[in-house]
Amino acid sequence: MIAPLRIVFMGTPDFAVTSLQRLLSGGCLVVAVVTAPDRPSGRGLTLTPSPVKKAALTANLPVLQPEKLRDPVFLEELASYKADLQVVVAFRMLPEVVWAMPTIGTFNLHGSLLPHYRGAAPINWAIINGETQTGVTTFFIEKEIDTGQMIFQDQEPVYPDDTAGTLHDRLMERGADLVLRTVRAIEAGDYPRTPQPTAETLKPAPKLSRETTEINWNQPALTIRNFVRGLSPYPTSWTLMNSKFFKIYDVSVANESPFAAEPGQAYTDHKKVILVRAADGWLSINSLQAEGKRRMTAEEFLRGNRLL
Repeated sequence: MIAPLRIVFMGTPDFAVTSLQRLLSGGCLVVAVVTAPDRPSGRGLTLTPSPVKKAALTANLPVLQPEKLRDPVFLEELASYKADLQVVVAFRMLPEVVWAMPTIGTFNLHGSLLPHYRGAAPINWAIINGETQTGVTTFFIEKEIDTGQMIFQDQEPVYPDDTAGTLHDRLMERGADLVLRTVRAIEAGDYPRTPQPTAETLKPAPKLSRETTEINWNQPALTIRNFVRGLSPYPTSWTLMNSKFFKIYDVSVANESPFAAEPGQAYTDHKKVILVRAADGWLSINSLQAEGKRRMTAEEFLRGNRLL
């Protein structure tokens, strides 16, 4: 009988919760969980635990919440669990003193088919770039971010109507299966350590910001549609209309062409339709959110608001 490995799990958001729960339901020996400190949230700025902390406490697991990963007190406590292996899913970048601590090492789950889409937002950028295929990869952490030796990969199609949200949820489940498969292989001592292939041009996945999520109406309609769905529901693309800030959640390529217009010019029938001109045609805005208001369909928005 193969002895279970002593595992420390590291993660913070919902994406990581599914992997933690899959390890626990699979009978893996998770001895501790590392997650982000509680953060203020809501109108009352109440200190709120991360989703991973909530799941860990439900499972009666010890939880470590360091502000700084090089804190000597944290490092001493982490070492006390004598982990054979650390599993990282959607967590901070680790210093070497942390990822090199276990006897076997530390592996990470990444939401792409490495070496492409290294970085903070692989799910978003795969859709923005119009990919039809992506996936998940487990790999051993090394000094350069997302460059370590790969263990396993699993592919997942990107459908034409996928958003970052729908693809996130599928990769969350597929990734959890891959994490458990990876742990089982390491326990059995039968697992690959494959160097990442080299590519002439790597597709990056940098962190998204306010500056990089603004819609550029000078681009083709299909490019803009991919951009919008790749940022929906979070962090969301945005644009200015009537000199006001709008989040845009859903657009579709429009069949109608109401008049000759420059990219960025808008048209509305003041009832159901909001169109914006792209470089090669019109896009219909189907779901949007004005500042200080909730998310609405175009028809809901036009009932109580007017666009010039």
